[in-house]
Amino acid sequence: MKDARGNTIYVGKAKDLHRRLGNYFSPTGATLSNHKTRALINAIASFDYFETRNDQEAFLLESKLIKQYRPHYNIQMKDDKRYPLLKIPKGEKLPRFQLARVRKDDGARYFGPFVHSQALYATQEWLNRHFRLRTCKTKNPGIHDFRHCHADVIRNCSAPCVGRISINDYNRNFDQAVRLLEGTGKKSALDELTREMMEAADELDFERAAYLRDIRDNLVKVLEPARRFRKGTPDLPGTVHPEEDMKELG
Repeated sequence: MKDARGNTIYVGKAKDLHRRLGNYFSPTGATLSNHKTRALINAIASFDYFETRNDQEAFLLESKLIKQYRPHYNIQMKDDKRYPLLKIPKGEKLPRFQLARVRKDDGARYFGPFVHSQALYATQEWLNRHFRLRTCKTKNPGIHDFRHCHADVIRNCSAPCVGRISINDYNRNFDQAVRLLEGTGKKSALDELTREMMEAADELDFERAAYLRDIRDNLVKVLEPARRFRKGTPDLPGTVHPEEDMKELG
């Protein structure tokens, strides 16, 4: 939403744009009783909109535009909140996944950002357990680090640092986890989780069935495709969406 000078004063998202705008331009008494909303309504001179493919893209684009334009009436996200990323640090012979908030020019590989942060945390933990990946923060762990680590018992780490699995086999497992994050093998992974969930339910192990259901749901959220909106995008394209604008945002 823009003021008379063309300044962006508010950025929002809505599944039903007609209904959402109706709340502003045909305000109820309850809406007008809110000082901030009333001031925003009085300041609106025009608005632009952009259509996204799903909720995740809407969250990402909203966050990007708020950081770019710093709209006066966007209070909640003015603290520069960032959606989490999944990072593979560069130069480690035994690679690992690491959570990050900022995409740096450090040679690392990044996945995301991910809108559903809790789903990401749970999925990262599942990936580490399922593919038996290390979770230690040491760049190149060895026997000394292993003596102070119980991840092989607690988190099912394959302990490549002491040769319980070869470096090649560990990296092969890690590559499988990476390919899953890229979307390769998504259907088979979800089908396998569904099969295990149904087996657990048939055996009346409802606690495990619920755990597998949650893992499956989280994986679906994390692997949901979304465009990555970059900085420097010009003004929103408005009600007309030519191919150039789609490429610019893509």
